[in-house]
Amino acid sequence: MPPIESLIAPIDFGVLPSDLAPRIGERANIGLVVLGTDQTIEYEFRNLLTIPGVALYESRLHSDFDITPSTLRAIGPRIAPATDLILPGLSLDVVAFGCTSATMLLGEEYVFGEIRKARPGAACTTPVTATLAALDALNVGRIAMLTPYTPEITAGMADYFVSRGVQVDAYATFNRQDDREAARISVESIVAAAERLAEQAPGIEAIFVSCTSLRVAEAVARIEERTGLPITSSNHAMAWHALRLAGIDDAQPAAGRLFERGIA
Repeated sequence: MPPIESLIAPIDFGVLPSDLAPRIGERANIGLVVLGTDQTIEYEFRNLLTIPGVALYESRLHSDFDITPSTLRAIGPRIAPATDLILPGLSLDVVAFGCTSATMLLGEEYVFGEIRKARPGAACTTPVTATLAALDALNVGRIAMLTPYTPEITAGMADYFVSRGVQVDAYATFNRQDDREAARISVESIVAAAERLAEQAPGIEAIFVSCTSLRVAEAVARIEERTGLPITSSNHAMAWHALRLAGIDDAQPAAGRLFERGIA
């Protein structure tokens, strides 16, 4: 290394001109609140929100691996602080909260209220909100439901949808109570279960797969082709709903029938 006194001083070009381009999300900026244990929702959202000019930003909140009523209730007060972490000082068009079972336990309006503490101007959605909107858009009222939850939580979820005007003709569960295991349920297991529901629950008009941990989006087109029925899931419906709430109506046929529809 040459002695310090022989080194040539760098040229200082000073401050150079720069222009400000539109934000990455020049068409829409979508925020997503993710459970700390979730391994799937971000992966699926990134594969569904591929439209140029649409940006996705996430934050995570603490959640327990065990899915029980008490651990789900504990999530409630954590929603607003997690929402506040997403792009502080910048606007979001939509904020999506990523937990189906917690939304049912806490209530949609409670979840919306927590989001609006941090983002009063953003549209809000949850897997429950989005699924109900999706079933309306698909013009279906009789469904079969598939979950990874305990039989008790699954039955309660069926009752909830019935209370919202959806006829649940059949339901089944994988009974994986640890969220780390739910995320590892194979796509082939989900496809096989959906095909069984379609074959053995005559009269159903659609299949709903509940839980943001389950990988469904990549198999939607395949399941629809095999069963002849529309299918959606917590993540699939919520990604669609977030786009539509943000004013993005672009059709994405490869993502299944729902992504060809607007909000009813």
